[in-house]
Amino acid sequence: MNKVKLIKITSLTIMLFFGMLSGAAAQENATEEQPTILDHFQRTYLLGIRYNDYSIAKNALYDMLAIEPANDSIAHLLSYLYFQQRQYASAALIAQDVISRNPEHLPSFEIAASSLESLGALDKSLEVYERLYLKTNDFQSLYKIAFLQYDLKRFIECESNLDLLMEKKEADEEKVIFNDANNQQKEYPIKVALLNLKGLLYKEKGDKAGAKKHFEAALAIAPDFAVAKENLESLNK
Repeated sequence: MNKVKLIKITSLTIMLFFGMLSGAAAQENATEEQPTILDHFQRTYLLGIRYNDYSIAKNALYDMLAIEPANDSIAHLLSYLYFQQRQYASAALIAQDVISRNPEHLPSFEIAASSLESLGALDKSLEVYERLYLKTNDFQSLYKIAFLQYDLKRFIECESNLDLLMEKKEADEEKVIFNDANNQQKEYPIKVALLNLKGLLYKEKGDKAGAKKHFEAALAIAPDFAVAKENLESLNK
């Protein structure tokens, strides 16, 4: 329903690859004339990415990780490739391993939280997002926390966090992706999603008037916001 922002694989690949190169350059006997085995696997990885063969790219990352098991950049990129291929269990396990040895590796928190959510482990996903939010005070993390709390029926906490979100400047600036009336993905102001969720909370409390007010407020900003429209229609039945 709502999408978490993730770095595109092209830019992430370049960033992490150069990080790995700098580490490899420090190895003994690593010269252009005598490339190391790590150089070979790095090149294999790049070829796999270039030719869209992610199985080759993943195998190369495993080979690199076997050589440098504590290299968080390699492990994170491996978890990202699994995430891109919707192999969420593997993505989550690798990301959690990175977090366990490097609690400040913030990108792995996002991969772990998103993967756990996709696996339906909402309580565990929420725990990871809460840890991430404590480290970053990030609007997107708090947004995910509020939605997960609603799904887990933790309505009091959800409402408190929604109030915090509505007060932040990002509520008037950020965008979020939802399906429109034609079931096509479209960007909407994030405020309409917050207003819609607020309406759902009022509905849970049995306050139809409050729920209607918030659904209508969302539709005033985005008249084609299908989720709020459906929720409003359900109130009138």
